[in-house]
Amino acid sequence: MSTTQNDRLHELLEPLAAKAGADLEEVRLGKVGGRRVLEVVVDADGGVDLDAVAELSRVFGEALDASDLMGDGEYRLEVGSPGVDRPLTQPRHWRRATTRLVKVQLTTGAEVTGRVLESDDEGVLLEIPPVKGRGKATERRLAFTEVAKARVQIEFNRKDSAADEDFVDEDAADVDGIDDAEDIDDTEDDASDEA
Repeated sequence: MSTTQNDRLHELLEPLAAKAGADLEEVRLGKVGGRRVLEVVVDADGGVDLDAVAELSRVFGEALDASDLMGDGEYRLEVGSPGVDRPLTQPRHWRRATTRLVKVQLTTGAEVTGRVLESDDEGVLLEIPPVKGRGKATERRLAFTEVAKARVQIEFNRKDSAADEDFVDEDAADVDGIDDAEDIDDTEDDASDEA
């Protein structure tokens, strides 16, 4: 795909994404099985859900069909969100990664792993965990000019603090181990009475 076609696709699709409250992250034109495929990646603060992706796909498709950018040949339009392993290259990517664990390769070659506390247009503040669980976590400010590349790390055991506040483990809360009257489940008694 020529740079001018890419620029023209961006010029057409970017305002449509912005109108829907999303950012146009990437546009790629390729071939799969001899058929042209236009892949469009969008994102937004809070992410994009399936309904938003479907609506953007409809809007982009109408705009592309009304323009001459894709020519007369057939193509498949694929609209999606970036994966969790997407590189963090823009300040908005860092903002959206707040509270997430990231691995950063610095321009010096060193690597830093930490949790994003906050970010702005100039850099990011990370909470660096203690080495092997000893000591205290530290904070480190990195300017984006110091970052060679960075990615969010997938955490399978991560606890979402907001969800944890809503969750109450009734067994853990029952410290005396004795069932209170409202805790007693008499379904076993009902089943034995019927037998």
